[in-house]
Amino acid sequence: MTTFSVPSPSRIQVTVWGENRHEKRDEHVAKIYPQGMHTTIAEGITENLGDACTVRTATLDDPEHGLTEEVLAGTDVLTWWGHTAHDEVSDEVVERVHRHVLSGMGLIVLHSGHWSKIFVKLMGTTCTLRWRNEHDRELVWTVNPTHPIAQGVPQPLVVDEDEMYGEFFDIPVPDELVFVSSFTGGEVIRSGCTFRRGHGRVFYFSPGDQDYPVYHNKDIRRVIANAVRWARTDRPERGLPELRRHDTGDFFDSRSSAEPLR
Repeated sequence: MTTFSVPSPSRIQVTVWGENRHEKRDEHVAKIYPQGMHTTIAEGITENLGDACTVRTATLDDPEHGLTEEVLAGTDVLTWWGHTAHDEVSDEVVERVHRHVLSGMGLIVLHSGHWSKIFVKLMGTTCTLRWRNEHDRELVWTVNPTHPIAQGVPQPLVVDEDEMYGEFFDIPVPDELVFVSSFTGGEVIRSGCTFRRGHGRVFYFSPGDQDYPVYHNKDIRRVIANAVRWARTDRPERGLPELRRHDTGDFFDSRSSAEPLR
């Protein structure tokens, strides 16, 4: 686990999670990301947010995948990249991350993380899509230019080579659609989508196959950093939404809380 800055309560506490399998076994991926994709993503966040954030990394092979209760409790925003080993992610850890998202932790799901256990669980759908890996040019079009995640992003954002992801993408209707992408075969996909789950904010961003240097692209790095800033909630304490019983007079008596339903 690597820490990229000095922790401070006023900073956004970010954990960048990466599967880190392709980088170990595939020579061409290791050449693009010699320290792992997670390190490159973390560097991009720090590059854009500077002293406004503290960034650590965690990987699949760390104890408890690097996502212990202590780590998640100290994380404002978690980014997730996985691909070839979704089934190796512990169900216990998925439940832990799910609870923290519903309690207010932000989650940024990247590229093939669309099929991760945590994203599928949060979406409640198959999260399947079309794909083709043939060095496609990707154009990322901003469809919500006033959204905070789109700030400073060119129109269109050009990715010279990437894997094609296309519709139909089986996700719920997004709360906000920020980006759509088009490819050389005519396909399109909702490539930048926001969702609210419980008290947490979720952003899915599709560019970023391991075979291409997408996470070295300065504009892709800007999008991810913008998403990190957006996904942090301002709730003073993290907690799950609760079912509570209120008597008729509680509101008018200015009572701040009522007894939880037993």
